[in-house]
Amino acid sequence: MSVDIDTVRRVARLARVAVAEEEIEALRGELNAILTFVEELAEVDVAGVEPMTSVTPMALKIREDEVTDGGIADAVLANAPARQDDFFLVPKVVE
Repeated sequence: MSVDIDTVRRVARLARVAVAEEEIEALRGELNAILTFVEELAEVDVAGVEPMTSVTPMALKIREDEVTDGGIADAVLANAPARQDDFFLVPKVVE
């Protein structure tokens, strides 16, 4: 696939990038090189290769999931402007 000068102008306009007239030919060459590289990537056989989210192996730190009540409701609500029992009171927003 080859990009012509009109396509370069259109891509620059869509990307809202100001491109001087003398830079268009160089930009055309760069876009063609990028598209050639993408076409090469399309030829690579990736059958049997698992998708990755990162190039380095990563694992999440796993901890035991413990259910607690916190036990610090008074400390959490100490700075609340209004409260009722162990809950924040907020003004009604929706009628």
